[in-house]
Amino acid sequence: MPALPGFRDFYPEDCERRNYVVGTWRAVARRYGFVEYDGPTLESGELYRKKNEEGAEILEQLYSFRDRGDREVALRPEMTPTLARMVAAKEKHFRKPMKWFCVSNFFRHERQQKGRLREFMQFNADIIGESSPEADAEIVALAVDLMRGFGFGGEHFVVRLSDRKAWMDFLASRGCDETQSRAVLACADKIEREAPEKLDEKLAGTGLTVADLRGFIAGGSPAAFAPVLAALEARGLRDFVEPDLSIVRGLAYYTGVVFEIFDRSKNLRAIAGGGRYDTLIKGLSDGASDLPAIGFGMGDVVLGHLIDETPAADAQRRAASVPACEVFVVVADEARRAEALRIVQVTRDLGWRTDFSLKPAKVGRQFQDAEGLGARHAVVVGAEWPAIKIKTLATRQEASVDQSELPALLGKPGAQPGSF
Repeated sequence: MPALPGFRDFYPEDCERRNYVVGTWRAVARRYGFVEYDGPTLESGELYRKKNEEGAEILEQLYSFRDRGDREVALRPEMTPTLARMVAAKEKHFRKPMKWFCVSNFFRHERQQKGRLREFMQFNADIIGESSPEADAEIVALAVDLMRGFGFGGEHFVVRLSDRKAWMDFLASRGCDETQSRAVLACADKIEREAPEKLDEKLAGTGLTVADLRGFIAGGSPAAFAPVLAALEARGLRDFVEPDLSIVRGLAYYTGVVFEIFDRSKNLRAIAGGGRYDTLIKGLSDGASDLPAIGFGMGDVVLGHLIDETPAADAQRRAASVPACEVFVVVADEARRAEALRIVQVTRDLGWRTDFSLKPAKVGRQFQDAEGLGARHAVVVGAEWPAIKIKTLATRQEASVDQSELPALLGKPGAQPGSF
């Protein structure tokens, strides 16, 4: 029986690829001083319905049901509402700004296509309690460095930077009310993907046309971009960013800077996206402080496709892979299996990935197994005990030593082994 549509099985090689992505996410985030958190997979459905203006699309994609306590619950489709709920409950216990990240699974019942599944893993990072452009620049810089951490350069991706406040000011100047503004932003979000005639139909009643939206987008960079771009310039990261007002993001809780990361050459969805949401935390709890916040998410599905299809990134991933076994203990004489097991434990205690044959096997077969597992060294335990042989499989170089010398010869993983 196959997995459900839109869900994945992770065989060992798939887990290794996933762990590489997750490990890179965590390493880069921690370099920026972010700390990790997580929340429940199952949330109250009301959390996603509390603000009707958050948009109908994500509500339609909820995996929701009533639990045995007759509560409406949903598998989380995104992290920001959960984060806002958690922060609203205990923000007084944390110094500001709070720099938090998570790596979690999410669920959306949506149409499957390349880069889009119904269960996916996503990295999220947020800065809470700081409204300055420096916080905006810090989040964008983190997003850029995550991409660089996977081996991508400026020729591979671009951060398209926009501002929801600039859009809201424009819409207010054209007399759009809240309902009309939501309709306009929904059309602006699809301006590169839907036919102008279709979008003009959706804009009917707003007083605006696709031509009006394109004219605003072509108007250039809002003044709000200047300090963010200056901070990125100081870091040497300005060339990765292009101001682009066509980016509006789909959720209505964004209040300022928004951005998305796109692959420069492939026809894929956005690799990452986020923005400033200064009113969401207070809106989700009557007793919460009015905390400004900015954050973004990066999913593993589109990112995984891009790594596979970019030679430099794929080569880096392969170079980072580690074999299942580094040291294989060959039991050349079954009468010495107990001694061989002791050697297995010694090498494992040193930190080496160590394996051996669980049942009697010919020596030649054991060496084949060692090479098949990618082992660097074979340790042969046989009738010569307490003498053992250590063989470097890549060079076929070997030495016979007393078993007591093995720890000194192997050393710790990552260290240069002794000469033998």
